[in-house]
Amino acid sequence: MRVLLLRLDAPLMSFGGVCVDARGPTTAHPGRSLITGLLANALGLDHADAERLNRIQERLRVASRVDAPGQVVVDYQTADLGQDFLKEDGWTTWDAPQGRKGGEAAEGTHIRLRSYHASRIQTVALTLEPAGEAPALDQLATALDHPARPLFIGRKPCLPAGRLLIGLVESPSLLDALRQTPPWRHRHGQGRQSALDVWWPEAPAASAAPAPENSTVEAVVDERDWREQYVTGRRLIRHGRIDLPPAAGATRHG
Repeated sequence: MRVLLLRLDAPLMSFGGVCVDARGPTTAHPGRSLITGLLANALGLDHADAERLNRIQERLRVASRVDAPGQVVVDYQTADLGQDFLKEDGWTTWDAPQGRKGGEAAEGTHIRLRSYHASRIQTVALTLEPAGEAPALDQLATALDHPARPLFIGRKPCLPAGRLLIGLVESPSLLDALRQTPPWRHRHGQGRQSALDVWWPEAPAASAAPAPENSTVEAVVDERDWREQYVTGRRLIRHGRIDLPPAAGATRHG
């Protein structure tokens, strides 16, 4: 199996979650919709490409490992939407103006609570099935190094601290790819952990080796209907810990 490896490293990251009222949580691992959005952004797709986005998400198989946990912080946000400068057009990542459409939320002070991971480092292993369709993993690797527009990890303020792409590797499975890939580095003061938290698909092809002891099966809702724009896709994942990989690194792409 060919596997694309990514390093998620940023001062702030948010992996989303099911929002209730003004609270926007972050999950422990990036879901399929987040990774789909990240890849689509690199390729230059937008919400009008709903069918292509849905197909990438259907094909996507993703596993994730926490190399440095950091801490969760909550941003208390207020916005007085009645201010004159907020009535003007804003600028998008396409370098084009976009205005607000009005409605009931066009005025007054709005409060939101948004959760983020601070000083966190995460390694992601992904593949696309079936392999014969476009985009291919090589195309995704090129797009991540030369994205069509700026990339962010979850929310737009969450800019990567460095290169996202680690490389392309051959591995029996996604979990085995994470087992073989050592952490790049650890944040100052966090030390080196003896075992790392991992999240991977609960499926026969997810791991060629036995699942780690004490791993558990959990249900997640981490997909999006890109045409209708709502959260969907309840599925099963396995959550556990793996020993720290050896010092040898993964093959880099390009």
